[in-house]
Amino acid sequence: MDFQAGILQDGSPMESLEKQLICPICLEMFSKPVVILPCQHNLCRKCANDVFQAANPYWQSRGSLISGGRFRCPSCRHEVLLDRHGVYGLQRNLLVENIIDIYKQECSSRPLKKGEHPMCKEHEDERINIYCVTCEVPTCSMCKVFGAHKDCEVAPLQTIFQGQKTELNNCISMLVAGNDRIQTIISQLEDSCQSTEENSEAAKRELCARFDALAALLEEKKSELLQRISHEQGDKTAFIQSLICQYKEQLEKSSRLVETAIQAAEETGGAAFLMNAKQLIKTIVEASKGGRLEKIEQGYESMDAFSVSLDHLTEAVRALDFDTAEEDEEYFDGEEEEVEE
Repeated sequence: MDFQAGILQDGSPMESLEKQLICPICLEMFSKPVVILPCQHNLCRKCANDVFQAANPYWQSRGSLISGGRFRCPSCRHEVLLDRHGVYGLQRNLLVENIIDIYKQECSSRPLKKGEHPMCKEHEDERINIYCVTCEVPTCSMCKVFGAHKDCEVAPLQTIFQGQKTELNNCISMLVAGNDRIQTIISQLEDSCQSTEENSEAAKRELCARFDALAALLEEKKSELLQRISHEQGDKTAFIQSLICQYKEQLEKSSRLVETAIQAAEETGGAAFLMNAKQLIKTIVEASKGGRLEKIEQGYESMDAFSVSLDHLTEAVRALDFDTAEEDEEYFDGEEEEVEE
């Protein structure tokens, strides 16, 4: 017997109960036996087996070498793991089966009312009880005998009903299997995304370490060259400072000699002047001729010899780039072919 919604009044408790007893796969009331999944949702054993077979196409009957399989609950998408017994290893929900029996008894005890079964629009007193195969629409016997479908091929309504119901169940199984495959692809893509992030962080750390090492090497080289410039600076300034001291000493001696000569020139007495004049003149002549101090060469203070050309290094740094391996190109080509498939 086909127990459809609408036998009882809308909004009645029995109708609410009926909605709770609908299988999410076949959209009909649960058929015995009813299996209960680990997530506490229920399925007809046949529907559960169809979903399991669609998700595990290579799984054979019990006793095969293949052990177990998995599929996702159509209600909550929870992954259900089964052993080698497959769906037959799931427990039956005897409570739901008993509730279905009580519900069916209650519904069978209620008389059908006119209008609860679909009626023909052309013949208001005729129930729709046959199916026009030619026009692919349900109709009534009067339409076949006298009406628009008298020249059409017809079949029993229940036969077409069972055939299309089976076809719909197969379509549902295919959709469920397709959803499982899509979910698998999504999981793989999520794993690839996570791996990409982890590999990117590792590549960043390695790149930073290489540049830090290069910066440390440049800093070490800079300190070495600065030390050489400072050493040369110390040598030159020390030499110049020594010359300054020598020239200051000579200037001081010359100044004292000038004072002595001025004092001698101011002497009015001839005898007293002549006693020291000859020796003083000799000393002044010797001081003017001898005692030539060392001088620095022109451009001695220049530090042009310590200039460094970094143009080639700058160009090399500008040209820095990642290595492009042929293996990477082949890998991406293979990925594109897989995506197209």
